[in-house]
Amino acid sequence: MSGLLDANKAGNQRVVEMEVKSARKVVRVVRGQAEQGERRVVEEYPLRLRVNGRELATLVCSSHQLNFLLAGFFRLQGFIDSLDDILSMGVCREYGLADLRIRAELPDRLQPTLTSGCGTGITYNLPRKFLNFHRLTSRSYRSEELFRLMKELHDLAEQYRSHGGIHSAAIGDADGLILYAEDIGRHNTLDRLAGEALFRQIELQDKMLVTSGRVSTEMVAKAARLGIGLIASRTSPTDEAIELCEQAGITLVGYLRGSSMEIYSHEEQLKLPSCH
Repeated sequence: MSGLLDANKAGNQRVVEMEVKSARKVVRVVRGQAEQGERRVVEEYPLRLRVNGRELATLVCSSHQLNFLLAGFFRLQGFIDSLDDILSMGVCREYGLADLRIRAELPDRLQPTLTSGCGTGITYNLPRKFLNFHRLTSRSYRSEELFRLMKELHDLAEQYRSHGGIHSAAIGDADGLILYAEDIGRHNTLDRLAGEALFRQIELQDKMLVTSGRVSTEMVAKAARLGIGLIASRTSPTDEAIELCEQAGITLVGYLRGSSMEIYSHEEQLKLPSCH
């Protein structure tokens, strides 16, 4: 698996290269006055997936740290459980092709479902079939820990982001942020987190997930597969996401901004400050 680890270093180098190449000339109009300027824009990178010699899909993603993205994608599709299930992985950046061999055999018939993610995500399982209920016993979280984790996500996003249009997500616990990822697709951020957790051998059971994007059924299904116990977003969840969180025993929080939030499911698992 050394090739996969080497790919991580290349991914870090790619971030710098991407920032240099993504500056575009613009005409900026302020109060009716036009002036020449530059604006960094988001890079859109189509990545074709070839698995066991078979064309599987095309991911639209950001091009850094593709080893994390690929490992997480296949983990959350249920094709692998560990890095040992990946026999080989090679990425040709020039042609946007990832060629993998995995231990498992792909089903003869795969029915891709296009998701609502930016850049159009892909899943090969309907959300309810995709769910893997790790536990239905009660978890316990504190609101101050959640607010702190969302602030850490926001601070990191502001530190590393030189342009808009990028989604970010993080996983953490009572001690703070553990993993951070960003991508043009909000579903890709969770794939990246799942993949990095495999590489770093981090257990995600009962951890908290915070994201900048909308929470959909696909996000909930992926989080449930990882054993995540709480999902929080700065914006709104979908109606089906709320229902799925109820079934999976996941606390779902929306509009988490500053010191306010809205709790949509399993509020009993989130301890609020005592009112006097």
